[in-house]
Amino acid sequence: MAKVIFGVDLGGTTVKMGLFDLTGNVQEKWEIPTRKENNGEQILPDIADSVRAKMAEKGLKSGDVAGVGIGVPGPVDASGVIHKAANLGWGVFSIREKLSGLLGGIRVEAGNDANVAALGEMWKGGGQGHDDLVAVTLGTGVGGGIIVDGKILTGATGAGGEIGHIHIEDNETESCGCGNKGCLEQYASATGVVRLANRRLAKDDAPSKLRGGEISAKTVFDAVKEGDAVAIEIAKEFGHYLAKGLAAVACVVNPEVFVIGGGVSKAGEILFDFVRDEYKRYVFHGSRDTKFVLATLGNDAGIYGAAKLVLSE
Repeated sequence: MAKVIFGVDLGGTTVKMGLFDLTGNVQEKWEIPTRKENNGEQILPDIADSVRAKMAEKGLKSGDVAGVGIGVPGPVDASGVIHKAANLGWGVFSIREKLSGLLGGIRVEAGNDANVAALGEMWKGGGQGHDDLVAVTLGTGVGGGIIVDGKILTGATGAGGEIGHIHIEDNETESCGCGNKGCLEQYASATGVVRLANRRLAKDDAPSKLRGGEISAKTVFDAVKEGDAVAIEIAKEFGHYLAKGLAAVACVVNPEVFVIGGGVSKAGEILFDFVRDEYKRYVFHGSRDTKFVLATLGNDAGIYGAAKLVLSE
């Protein structure tokens, strides 16, 4: 049988898994629960068991598997060592060695989940055709993955691409989840949009569709699409902060394209109306023509990127 790759995206609740051929066609997708008890000691054994079960089901031997790629929520360096994953209870150890050992020596490659998702978008998603890109996930927080010359920019301890924690506002009084104040994700994430909305609505009594209902990034951008003046003010502030952060990133890595995903991106192309002009205002002229596109792989970006990890090394 032709060789296959397993792509694994380890999340806080579930582990998404995919079986791929070497050209990136997904053969099958499934999930298993993430068992975090006892400092996550069962997570990698569970993944190994699931891989072995799928191999048995498909009649695959070890020699048929080119490798297993895995993206995890924490900093992972270029040698496959995780430098703590607090929400999993993990310390510092080699994911590459541990999982490979559990799989009887099958090759394993590991990376940070946001970086791995960026690789997936480059390979089979919104970033196809570009070797230099920044993938930005606007979800509960702001995640980032930087691809330079087709490869993940990992950094010394795997913390490259943490663009959500670029300092963007000196006058912030509330703390970010990371402990600092004024981080990009306090303004450009889904929760950040809600914060901006609540602050704006509290400022005066200007009429808005947002008053009296549940506030979310979706309701804000739905109101923008209906021409709500207050919602448009909120979107402009969101765009200002995101543009400022991405301009700083572009001055360092000069990407061809920003691939924007995550829950906030479901607003669609209208997001870019509030980002593009502000971005051009702040960025160095050499990066002024960077394109903005929407991510296309959704929740599958991680398994695609994890599979691509095996082919990229």
